[in-house]
Amino acid sequence: MTGNKMFYASLTFMAAFGLFSTAGAEKVIIAHRGASGYLPEHTLAAYAMAYAMGANFIEQDLAMTRDHVLICLHDSTLDATTDVAEVFPDRKRADGKYYPADFTLEEIRRLHARERLPRRFPRETRLFQIPTLEEAIQLVQGLNASTGRDVGIYPELKDPSFYKDEALPFEQTLLEVLAKYGYDGPDANIYIQCFSPSALMRLREEFKTTLPLMQLISDNKMLEGLGYEKIAGYAQAIGPEKKCIEENPALVTQAHAAGLKVHPYTFRKEFVPKAYADVKEEMRTFLFKYDIDGGFIDQPDLMKAVVDEQKQ
Repeated sequence: MTGNKMFYASLTFMAAFGLFSTAGAEKVIIAHRGASGYLPEHTLAAYAMAYAMGANFIEQDLAMTRDHVLICLHDSTLDATTDVAEVFPDRKRADGKYYPADFTLEEIRRLHARERLPRRFPRETRLFQIPTLEEAIQLVQGLNASTGRDVGIYPELKDPSFYKDEALPFEQTLLEVLAKYGYDGPDANIYIQCFSPSALMRLREEFKTTLPLMQLISDNKMLEGLGYEKIAGYAQAIGPEKKCIEENPALVTQAHAAGLKVHPYTFRKEFVPKAYADVKEEMRTFLFKYDIDGGFIDQPDLMKAVVDEQKQ
């Protein structure tokens, strides 16, 4: 058995036999890029670890290759989290960056995924690859089958206008992949997220999807411009940056009144505002004082611990 297979098998064992409890799931734990606080983001290993740690949803940021394959990647470029400059030194664009839209999946397979942030998983390792969305879904659904749990996925359409300019079928391909794996209708265990209101409205109006959608919110000015009622006309949830709630604590109540769930981003143990002793105190404030419905976190086990302690 290879090292990666042993790793996935051990995590499956932990999830199946309750070494990570799943009590107190009312507040949803969204694994931000997988368990990205422990393993390189958007790798199958990070997704498997997030699953074992008790996440309710696992996030997949999406990019698209030249041959129309959706891959899990946070950025519109490959520079920050792969060794693309070493493998394909002559394939950068005029702006000096490497875009997945210029590569086939076969070429993407030659790259190694690596850590983005310092003082986390060693950046120089070559253990990980960039997964496709289908592979991420197969992993989550496979673990659901073997453990009896029902963990959802939380894909994000990253920079849809870029792919429109590249004449790549970004949104259409996403819906086709989701349909292939049984994600259909308003009760599917999924949220599709995006910062672009027009992209989400296009999914709803042009592509006629009934899947749950989530409107990401960068600041309160954006939220005020859109308005809760308008968002509720096409989405089931909002994902505000945390500071939006701190600046306007009534945000959660107002969103709930419009029928919207609130899933703010992003909690990280390394980047805690000075007002809090640690990330657990920060999460307690958001989860139980502001009454958010869940949140994105790099270390899903820490949010799981906070949610579970409230049940004791």
